[in-house]
Amino acid sequence: MDGARRNRLRRAARARLRSQRRFPLALRLRVAMASAGRLAVALAALAIMPCDRAAAGPPAARVAVSEAWVRGTVEGQTGSGAYLRLTSEEDAQLVGASSPVAEKVEIHEMKEIDHRMTMRAIDRLALPAHRTVVLEHDLHVMLIGLRHRLQTGQSVALTLHLVDPHGKPFDVDFQAPVRPLNTALPRD
Repeated sequence: MDGARRNRLRRAARARLRSQRRFPLALRLRVAMASAGRLAVALAALAIMPCDRAAAGPPAARVAVSEAWVRGTVEGQTGSGAYLRLTSEEDAQLVGASSPVAEKVEIHEMKEIDHRMTMRAIDRLALPAHRTVVLEHDLHVMLIGLRHRLQTGQSVALTLHLVDPHGKPFDVDFQAPVRPLNTALPRD
């Protein structure tokens, strides 16, 4: 290596050293981290923002739950019913339900077949737009495999699984108070 080149390298090294003294390592790291942080936030914002409204899809149908309650149980009882009213802003379908207090939750329908009342689970229940669907008599939510006794005054968390008119699934979470075992269903 010739002398002139060696001198240029030494001068460059001294210049780097002088700049490092003016801007200590901690300050340089803070500046670099802040820049990286701003970049990460910007990229994350872009990743979650839809490119346009069509790409995001239509909003899920809004369903209101009212007058919800669950029938209390006695010790050892493994099932109970939940009763409620559902009103949807647009056509939707109730396709299931779940609750942390039960192993399984089903939508049930009661029908008279050959002069006998039968109860069976149904796969889906239509919720016409702007009409209230009452789940209190022939239709109800069945809590099966209760994990503990449901006592009056408690509250039960329930989640309804629905599908909007575009086939997009969505959930509605709500709390239903537990009423006494002998609570009569209202008659419309």
